[in-house]
Amino acid sequence: MNRKKEILTFIIKCIAIPGTAVLFLYLLNIPYRKIDDDKYRDLWNLRMLGNQIEDVEIANVGSSHGAYDFTYDGFTEDGFSCFNFGNVSQTYAYDLALLKEYGQHLEDGCVLFIPVSYFSFNNETVNESEAQALSVKYYHCLSPQNIPDYDLFTDIVTARFPILSAGEDLLKLLPDKLTVHAQEEAGEEAQMDEAAVAQFADRAAARFDRHFNNKENYFLPEREAQLRELIAYCKEHELTPVLITTPFSIYYNNPVPEDFLDRFYGTIHQIASDTGVNYYDYSHDDRFMENLTLFSDSDHLNEEGAEYFMEILAQEVPELRQKLN
Repeated sequence: MNRKKEILTFIIKCIAIPGTAVLFLYLLNIPYRKIDDDKYRDLWNLRMLGNQIEDVEIANVGSSHGAYDFTYDGFTEDGFSCFNFGNVSQTYAYDLALLKEYGQHLEDGCVLFIPVSYFSFNNETVNESEAQALSVKYYHCLSPQNIPDYDLFTDIVTARFPILSAGEDLLKLLPDKLTVHAQEEAGEEAQMDEAAVAQFADRAAARFDRHFNNKENYFLPEREAQLRELIAYCKEHELTPVLITTPFSIYYNNPVPEDFLDRFYGTIHQIASDTGVNYYDYSHDDRFMENLTLFSDSDHLNEEGAEYFMEILAQEVPELRQKLN
């Protein structure tokens, strides 16, 4: 009898201990999900689609050149529905994934700008850690069927139950730690802004190093294939794709080798010719290239520069001019 009681007690412990641990993690996961969600603030605008924003007439995808260089305040004030799908280091594969997820909110004929940057046919991420961080954030805004190379384990530990991958972020559940962390970040951001003004050329060199150095192949076949697939999707769903290279400063352009530019433009013009899509190049535009007051760094426009850029596009890009008139 005692033997049976011991076995029963053991079984109860085997169930109760992990059960208690799971319950504890579940309860911690509830407040932590709010903290985790805050890490992906740059994706929050997607929540407006279908709510505040519908029937989008003008939009863009792209990496940081799309995210920062396209601003639609002037167009929305005139009554147009616009949306920016751009995000830092976003590849064409994720551009397409976002359209598959949210494309129903774009009206037929929507003008969709597709930025083509010097790194577009390569990887903007420089290591596996960056690539993984890029992938993880899309688990917070895409359905499993639309996530490139979807992994169930990653989904569970990063999106469904992020407490399991919290690491040091778990300390943010402590209010005093959270306050200190926020202060530190704010101080760092201010310092970076000041450094961006004082060391423009140095940062341009760093950007060039990131995008060009230590890369075996600047033109990966799969990247070109992804761009072609993105264009094909647009046409199939009655969107109007427009290829575009955004303005770059002279500091970013000067180190770029001529042989790279020859192949870069050759690749783009071949894609444009094959697909019947127009391409507009503002990378060496004199209105921008040496006017550093329009840039936040070597290859991203600031707010004033982005507004000016949009004014130019409204005048010079027929697809957009036709939509606005």
